[in-house]
Amino acid sequence: MTNSNQTTPLSTKQLQEHKVDIRSMVWKELRKVAYPDSRFHYNFAEFIADFKGSDIAATQILESNFFAKAIDDTSKFENSFIFITPDNCLEDLRLRLLNLKIPYLITTYSIRRGFYLVDPNKIDPNNYPLAATLDGMEKFAKHLSIYEMNDMNIKVPLMITGTGAINDKGIRFGKGHGFFDLEWAMLSTINAIDLKSTRCVAVVHDVQLLKGIDLKPEIFDTVCDYVVTNSQIIHVPNAIKPTCGIIWDALAPGMLEDIEPLNELYNFQLRK
Repeated sequence: MTNSNQTTPLSTKQLQEHKVDIRSMVWKELRKVAYPDSRFHYNFAEFIADFKGSDIAATQILESNFFAKAIDDTSKFENSFIFITPDNCLEDLRLRLLNLKIPYLITTYSIRRGFYLVDPNKIDPNNYPLAATLDGMEKFAKHLSIYEMNDMNIKVPLMITGTGAINDKGIRFGKGHGFFDLEWAMLSTINAIDLKSTRCVAVVHDVQLLKGIDLKPEIFDTVCDYVVTNSQIIHVPNAIKPTCGIIWDALAPGMLEDIEPLNELYNFQLRK
């Protein structure tokens, strides 16, 4: 990472160390506005926190032109859905999507059990609040394997995620596990994503927004087109999207075995 005054690129080790420093700095401020998780308390290395004003961020998304375009796209094509991560800060947005009768794709925590389709038309409205939660959604959603999504010709015009921190160029500093990048890579591998038109949105509190900190994205980094906070929307023109798919050799130990759709995709590609 470099700042605006640096001209010499940092080494990979220095970049990783600097990311740790940035996360620590941001998490200290986030602690003041974040809501604790029922399991992980304030351990932001384990979850993406909800925060004061996430409802305002949700409203900004729902009223945005990029959201309106995505909804228009989903109405034109069968099996076209918004993708939204299971992060705590997006629970209110997920509930409001259900109330608007908008189905969406979601993954489980750490993508362990893969992708699910949450369809409000197949859920009792009284159960919408539970279905919008990470703990409750699997009771009402339909599991979709990589094979099923490929056969359905699933399309995703918009992807929405929380993150640990992000700069004003749309480059995320997440928990460090790369789950959103994996979700992008898996969906792009089965052609569910249009590299030219699918947009990515990151939702954070203002204290998680880093200005003046530059970072060159790695080959697998999914740069966001929009950053939505509790007070503003930042548009990132020409946000770079990865085209490398899954870099199997770069996966952390155990990921292939532990993440169901990764294992499916690995076998899926072997068959082709």
